[in-house]
Amino acid sequence: MEFTIRNASKKDMPAVLDLINELAVFEKEPDAVEVTVESLVADGFGNKPAFKCFVSEVNAKVVGAAVVYNRFSTWKGKILHLEDLIVNQKMRGHGIGSALLDEVVKHGHSLGVKRINWEVISWNEGAIKLYERKGAKVLRDWNVVHLDENGIKNYIANLG
Repeated sequence: MEFTIRNASKKDMPAVLDLINELAVFEKEPDAVEVTVESLVADGFGNKPAFKCFVSEVNAKVVGAAVVYNRFSTWKGKILHLEDLIVNQKMRGHGIGSALLDEVVKHGHSLGVKRINWEVISWNEGAIKLYERKGAKVLRDWNVVHLDENGIKNYIANLG
């Protein structure tokens, strides 16, 4: 199967949002997505973009995406965070995810980052195997900590 990987544009954001929603269903969180096409465009293509997105196309249709943003590690310095790597379920197994990851790593290398990090859900063995084959270490002894919007509000309210 032939596909291309390229930088995303504003016009790709409806397809990227479709992939984000597909990922949410896959990860058993179908109602968790709050972003909109408008917020993706504003946050990704404004004066200070909050993220960079790569997309994969087959026959001029977006079938995969990788969303990254810059972070800082107090131990390492500049790092790149891969928020999501998504491939349409019907398109998996054709090397698209691997090619998107390759593009993310090339981008991180061009930025001179010391590390690229991301999370993977524990039961997604296909993704874990891909990442390990590519040389990534899956740190199974760390827990991801989130403070969601409601948690932030409650935290602030309890500061007194």
